[in-house]
Amino acid sequence: MKRSTLSTCRVALFALVLSVGLSANAHALDKGDKAPDFALPGKTGVVKLSDKTGSVVYLDFWASWCGPCRQSFPWMNQMQAKYKAKGFQVVAVNLDAKTGDAMKFLAQVPAEFTVAFDPKGQTPRLYGVKGMPTSFLIDRNGKVLLQHVGFRPADKEALEQQILAALGGN
Repeated sequence: MKRSTLSTCRVALFALVLSVGLSANAHALDKGDKAPDFALPGKTGVVKLSDKTGSVVYLDFWASWCGPCRQSFPWMNQMQAKYKAKGFQVVAVNLDAKTGDAMKFLAQVPAEFTVAFDPKGQTPRLYGVKGMPTSFLIDRNGKVLLQHVGFRPADKEALEQQILAALGGN
């Protein structure tokens, strides 16, 4: 088997195993549910969702092998820069088994927002994550406003409108 085909098969197998593992014992959060708190290692220290209370948070679950995740990072950087002064924060939780894989990704696709690492995949179970990327928009009081699975360029405008509404239309 060619080396590139073997690599592709490994990535596909890893994605399948991860998606099966994520769906086990997972329950989807509904609009209005309290977003579960977490404390995870980050690039610059411990990342806790509860430390973001008072801000509107776009919580994104991603992995280095995820193509749509690669597409979402520039948009999340843009949203962070555009709305940070209004109390908006992006928090991206990486689910790679090896943090080194995430760091390689971040070297190629920089994140200008908070990044946390969950190599054991415990946090996505709390949120009922079933695919990559999965994002949650969380209001200033820690309540879930929206769950969004996947990322396509066509999603950007609608997601930004949801962010604006959460920020109070400012």
